[in-house]
Amino acid sequence: MKKTLLLFLLLLSALTFAQQQTVTYSVSPSTFDETASITITINGSSVNESTWGVTDHSLYLWAWAFDTNDTTQKGTPNNGPWEASSDASKFTYNAGSDTYTKTITPTTYYSVTGIGKIGFLVKAKNGTGDKKSQDILVEVGSFQVTLTAPAENSTTILASGSTFNISATNTNGAASYSLKANGTVINTNSSASSYSYSATNVVNNQSYELIATQGTTTISKKFSVVVNPNTVSEAMPAGLVDGINYNVSDATKATLVLDAPLKDFVYVAGSFNNWQPSSAYAMKKDPTSGKFWLELTGLVSGVNNTYQYWVVESTPIANSPSLVKTADPYSTLVLSPFDDPYIPTASYPNMPVYPAGQNFEVTVLKTGQTPYNWKVTNFSKPEKDKLVVYEVLIRDFDANKNYQSLIDRIDYFKNLKVNAIELMPVMEFEGNESWGYNTSFHMALDKFYGTSDKLKEFIDLCHENGIAVILDVALNHAFGRNPMVRMWMNDPDGDGFGSPTTENPYFNTVAKHSYSVGEDFNHQSLKTQNYVDRVIKQWIEEYKIDGFRWDLTKGFTQACTAADETCTNAYQQDRVDILKKYADYSWSLDPTHYTIFEHLGTDAEEKEWANYRVTETPSKGVMMWGKMTNQYNQLSMGYATESDISRMASSSRGFTANRLMGYAESHDEERLMYKNLQYGASSGTYNVKTLNTALSRMSAIGAVSLLIPGPKMIWHFGELGWESSIFTCNDGTINDASTTIAGDCKLDTKPQPQWVNNWLGNTNRSKIYNDWAKMINLKTTEPVFLGTPVISSPNSLSINIKIKNDNLTAAQLKDVLILANFDTTAKNIATGFPYTGVWTNLMDNTTITVTDVNATISLPAGEYRIYGNKKANLAIENFEKENIVSLYPNPVANYFTLDIATTKVQVYAISGQLVKSFTTHGNLDFQFGVSDLKTGLYLVKAFDENDNVRVAKFIKK
Repeated sequence: MKKTLLLFLLLLSALTFAQQQTVTYSVSPSTFDETASITITINGSSVNESTWGVTDHSLYLWAWAFDTNDTTQKGTPNNGPWEASSDASKFTYNAGSDTYTKTITPTTYYSVTGIGKIGFLVKAKNGTGDKKSQDILVEVGSFQVTLTAPAENSTTILASGSTFNISATNTNGAASYSLKANGTVINTNSSASSYSYSATNVVNNQSYELIATQGTTTISKKFSVVVNPNTVSEAMPAGLVDGINYNVSDATKATLVLDAPLKDFVYVAGSFNNWQPSSAYAMKKDPTSGKFWLELTGLVSGVNNTYQYWVVESTPIANSPSLVKTADPYSTLVLSPFDDPYIPTASYPNMPVYPAGQNFEVTVLKTGQTPYNWKVTNFSKPEKDKLVVYEVLIRDFDANKNYQSLIDRIDYFKNLKVNAIELMPVMEFEGNESWGYNTSFHMALDKFYGTSDKLKEFIDLCHENGIAVILDVALNHAFGRNPMVRMWMNDPDGDGFGSPTTENPYFNTVAKHSYSVGEDFNHQSLKTQNYVDRVIKQWIEEYKIDGFRWDLTKGFTQACTAADETCTNAYQQDRVDILKKYADYSWSLDPTHYTIFEHLGTDAEEKEWANYRVTETPSKGVMMWGKMTNQYNQLSMGYATESDISRMASSSRGFTANRLMGYAESHDEERLMYKNLQYGASSGTYNVKTLNTALSRMSAIGAVSLLIPGPKMIWHFGELGWESSIFTCNDGTINDASTTIAGDCKLDTKPQPQWVNNWLGNTNRSKIYNDWAKMINLKTTEPVFLGTPVISSPNSLSINIKIKNDNLTAAQLKDVLILANFDTTAKNIATGFPYTGVWTNLMDNTTITVTDVNATISLPAGEYRIYGNKKANLAIENFEKENIVSLYPNPVANYFTLDIATTKVQVYAISGQLVKSFTTHGNLDFQFGVSDLKTGLYLVKAFDENDNVRVAKFIKK
């Protein structure tokens, strides 16, 4: 039962160590009431302290309790956190007898009365990594009832018409017994010290409850019978898919499909049959596919129904349960008894109610749903080359931790000029406050952040503002609540959770790579591939998601072992092929879909994906995460060693197009600002460890990262210089696991930064935000940043980046020179201008006249310059006021005209993508046809015979 308390904590650890031990113990007295003093004794010879890293005999009691029905958890023992047990729970070590003892009074220790059973285990102070004993359960009370047949809380599988024997004994003299079946009393015995009964001709599923009473004490024991319905073989109707199939013409019907190889029969239990399925709810089996299916009838349109599958394997392999009660693997909304009680109503109003008396997740089925009314149905995505992605963990972004927080801050994203937002995983994950990579249901939206319609509202709003939405998806693995894990699992302790068995058609029993997290999908399984395709389809078609960032793609191989790091990091053909297949499927649904891999592997493997189908129209090619944190952090701290940023260019990795999504920060890396303040260099009064000095260097980091051609990414609040460590704990302290195993605070919810009230008003922080916004605006609007970079900065604090676009004319902004000084003193920075003449600082439009292309420029410590051969016309906010051209009509239906003679006219989407180009040869009456453009806002750039540029905007109806 302790797993319901600790499952989330245990599963969040990226690495786990099988260090559980079986201890021997005694409780004295052996029979006791809840108000009696008892002593728990652990035999020291049964504990290997060194395995847990214990050197001073410090062991701790972790306790829980149940009420008198032995199933409902209660009580609040002073355990402390799993990572740091309370001293109140510490055992006393007795050297003479080599024992550990703990004396407690249950009502006092558990802070509750009405206790029917206590549970406890022995652990190290920090129990992370399974440093614990087995679960130990002890009955409470002088009156005890023991089921001798069947086992308590068990489910017995019977052939229809069988006899079912029930027997029990009790202590402390005679007791009164009453047996219920499906809530109806079927047998009584008013005075006996033992009980027996035989239920004959059992043809229906039964939930039994044996109630024993002695004086004022009543004890209840529950167990059940599931009858084999002799599954009907019948062809499944055509066109059905796994999961829920709604009947579009009849809201009273829906058909469920479950793929459950090796299982003998399946019932559907739910609110529509009071969770007591008769033979009418036994699923049929398709003789061709082997899938189970059942059409539900009599449903009410607009009403939430809940259900589970009762999946039965009559003769399972060792340690596997005969019966698994599970939600639908293809659920799009699940209810959880573990997490839902702690979800704020403000985030998820009118949440469907979890059905009383059930356990584990249940699926929500609702016919006649009103579809979301999308405002934007033809969103045109920003070009991959121009993407600037803002990565956000909703939990830590704002105090309310929900989609409404993002909706309320849309102006923040717009003003920063980012054109894509990447959400860390929002699929149903275990627990509530999580990074989301412990996913259990990949097609269901986790309710902690809000409703389905609220996420769609956010996506719609982003699309209205030219911002794409990308989802982080963790399809390398799933966690223990996943139905496809639970249907074929080892469950030796019978708590309903366990690791995959050899029969599991989806998961490996042991990970086939060295980065194991959760349970490892076998991506060579066709069933797994079908599941992944369905996940892709759900988010693209139901939510209009513009792209996926695929987490941990190194794990998609079947060629390695969990201990072989070299193999995992080497080129693996099966991994290359399957990930191309998934990309192909995404593009078949949406040809402009963004596919992004977090691989962080070898160039030989990554370029297979980056160059894949890149020459097609529209251009494909997988974007690869490009971690450059160490190099940029060396620069920001002021150290030349290992500061070479040349691999921020796609070409440095063998990519034929700009498909490297480079970044200086991500959710997985330590904050640049934190390390600046901890380890920054200094010279005289200039000290990077000083907050404002460190902040002043972050604008330069943006200049030498964001403007390099190709997609780029920002980790939230990097643009405001957030300096909290990634290892900041819930209480604000910092634990980087330097002395513990997987016990750091990396995954903890971070104390909320006061960015809304204070940070934007702080000139040192807002300067980063405003500078980065200008740079992003340059990147997304000026074609020069689609050009070719030359980065001359091998382990140097003097950065020199040249960007050239030979597709542009000399009259356009076609050459850019970026200079930066990351030293702690002023430096003369080598330039190497492409040619002499007037050059413009693109950040403020001041100019310099270059007569010597090799003349140096003096830059103060932490400063930068961005020079262009021309003004950045499209990126200057007041350009329209100074260089306007009249456009008629506006809004535009089919065509527009201009009031000046032009030689060339270009039309840009608001995202910066060139969508139309016209050659006019000075024809003043030229009609610019745009009937093929989608509804939205567009920029027009008009060139006259002297290559002077004027702009206008129009709305396409």
